[in-house]
Amino acid sequence: MQELTLSGMSKLRVGRLFILLGIAILIGVRGAAADVRADIAMHEESPALVAELRRNTQLLLDAIALGNVAVWDKLLDPSALQIDENDVVRSKPEILRELKPLGPGLVGHIDIADFRVAVSGDVAVVTHEDAETLEYHGQTIRSRFRTTDTWHRTPHGWRVLGSQVLAVLQDPPAVALDQTTLCSYAGRYTLTPTIAIAIRCSGDQLLVEREGLPERKFLAELKDVFFEPGRPRVRRIFIRDGQGRISAFVDRREGRDVRWMRESGSAG
Repeated sequence: MQELTLSGMSKLRVGRLFILLGIAILIGVRGAAADVRADIAMHEESPALVAELRRNTQLLLDAIALGNVAVWDKLLDPSALQIDENDVVRSKPEILRELKPLGPGLVGHIDIADFRVAVSGDVAVVTHEDAETLEYHGQTIRSRFRTTDTWHRTPHGWRVLGSQVLAVLQDPPAVALDQTTLCSYAGRYTLTPTIAIAIRCSGDQLLVEREGLPERKFLAELKDVFFEPGRPRVRRIFIRDGQGRISAFVDRREGRDVRWMRESGSAG
């Protein structure tokens, strides 16, 4: 009888265990389904959020040429900070004071060319590339800017908390130098006793060779000023001595120079 009782109790415990496991699995399945539904809802909401942020971003851009302070006042958070393309940091009051309509003879507009959004909770980071067209006293100037904005959700809607603007640099137009002038830059230049490059002319460009590195090409922007296609931050500027002979060049990036000296007797 004792044996039968223990067996019956074991069966009862096993039965209860299966029931509990079944309940747990059911709760887990329902929880997973709820998570899936929430995930789907979030992804369904994203296009609407992206559209809203893009619309508000374009409103801000449109307000620049008009000097429309009201739009910026509405969409900027009271503690907003902006870093512009000239590395000037402004608070919201300073941003609003800077907004003024374009002057006589100027007509401009800015259009969003690329727009990307990353969202986490109540924060959205937006990066957009904008194409600016400015009619400047009869001439057309086209520029591009890359802006990264941080929006956050408030009780009054999404507001810009931070913004950083970069000018998108591009290569300048190249000019053609006569062959004599172009080839006068050829020669060997040294940075240190153990670091040197050789420059030669080929067609309308200068070819630069440094041991162990790929050959690079430079085009003339002006006489004595060259650029490397695809690297608009840097200029290579050749230096002349008192007799007009090339004695060195500097690699200039953001106004800072690295000087290379031409070897004495180097052919040009």
